Amino acid sequence: MAEEPERQYVNFRFYKLQSEWRRLPESEKEKGRRELLEVCESFQKKGVIFVSYSLVGIRGDSEFMLWRIAEDLELFEKMSLAMLQTGLGKYITIPYSYLAMTKRSLYVDKHVHPGQEGRRGRIVPGESKYLFVYPFVKTRDWYRLPKEKRQEMMDEHIRVGHKYPTVKLNTTYSFGLDDQEFVVAFETDKPADFLDLVMELREGEASRYTLRDTPTFTCLKRPLQALLAEL
Repeated sequence: MAEEPERQYVNFRFYKLQSEWRRLPESEKEKGRRELLEVCESFQKKGVIFVSYSLVGIRGDSEFMLWRIAEDLELFEKMSLAMLQTGLGKYITIPYSYLAMTKRSLYVDKHVHPGQEGRRGRIVPGESKYLFVYPFVKTRDWYRLPKEKRQEMMDEHIRVGHKYPTVKLNTTYSFGLDDQEFVVAFETDKPADFLDLVMELREGEASRYTLRDTPTFTCLKRPLQALLAEL
């Protein structure tokens, strides 16, 4: 097996603004937006890769999300604290936040799927307009199966995925780091292809060993400055 690249920490952090924010004077809101944007840009220079997404009108419990990637876990902590200390941050709630790491998959080494960087241990985020994210947990029975049986089912799973080349899968691992075992993030410009992919995967044998794959988030990529201006 080829040497695994430097592992990345990955965080999907969802935000919602309290209703009090919308009643503030516009000058105070503009100051808060500017402060938060400056914090995010400053941590980008320190090594945090992030892409911003809107969930306005899509979910009722979240309004925007930052997909954050870094090689130093402490950067997430420091960035989050700095964000909460801004004028806008004082009105933020965080209904969901998922932590994971990159890791070379046990099942895909013999498969080649152009554009699937996330499967190879490094994530290049934000290349498509839409992102679909959900935490994922398998049953304990899955881990009791022989490796050959699991590989057989994953081969079927991967063959289905190859039928939808417009959908890029990023699988990250949370064992021991967070409540879920994986966080999966699908990027595409064609939501209908993702819907059809998920429907077909439900028919696969591996689907029998899914314990939990909700909540599911549909996210629309937006530049952070424009996103904040609309909130």
